[in-house]
Amino acid sequence: MKLSDPLMSGEVALVGAGPGAEDLLTLAAAKLIGDCDAVVFDALVSEDVLNLAAVGAELIEAGKRGGRASADQQDICDALVRLAQQGKRVVRLKGGDPFVFGRGGEEVRALAAAGIRFRVIPGITAGVAAPAMAGIPVTDRSVNATIAFLTGHEASEESRMDWSALIRAFPVLVFYMGAKNLPLIAARLLAAGMRGNMPLAVIHAATLDDEQTQTGCLDDAADGRLQAASPAIVVIGEVVDARRDWRGGE
Repeated sequence: MKLSDPLMSGEVALVGAGPGAEDLLTLAAAKLIGDCDAVVFDALVSEDVLNLAAVGAELIEAGKRGGRASADQQDICDALVRLAQQGKRVVRLKGGDPFVFGRGGEEVRALAAAGIRFRVIPGITAGVAAPAMAGIPVTDRSVNATIAFLTGHEASEESRMDWSALIRAFPVLVFYMGAKNLPLIAARLLAAGMRGNMPLAVIHAATLDDEQTQTGCLDDAADGRLQAASPAIVVIGEVVDARRDWRGGE
């Protein structure tokens, strides 16, 4: 079976929608979105991507956005199972990659438990795409041989992170969903021993019309001089200084 083969009746595809621009969809993603009966989509999926849906396809919003009312994860899983049991060909459209901070694992387990046929279409994850669009290499052999991808939620009081060990092991940190907790993230890193002038970039709405990149340092984020609007990817490390604007100010 090819990933782009048409869905069977009662089959669900967990499809990565990439960072936003329809140009960055995989071929398999574009084909399945354009030939299905129902699309269950997240809040971060762009209008341009949704416009690729087949004429007559049912569009079902199941967005999860921090700080706003959103669908419960169990309700989303139940909806996917129900749609498949009705014989529909279902695309579960998730921003970025389904398995990178996207709860795709939970949905796959629910489908498997219900005996639903499914496939996974990987997508370009925002933690790589957003810095690339901003001209920031997330790895550079002069800077790092390791990189850590984290969620901004880890800066909360329930953090499972050993922050001191984190900064010793990883010269470059990329935070998903980093806007809301940016000052707290910076405070955690400063308390763990990261230098205050460590370069930092905030990339908002990468690949979309309102994309914006701000650069500064860790101290700027800690004291509020560097603000972040959601959705945002935060890159911390000396690779930020390697930034080259390849888009001519777009």
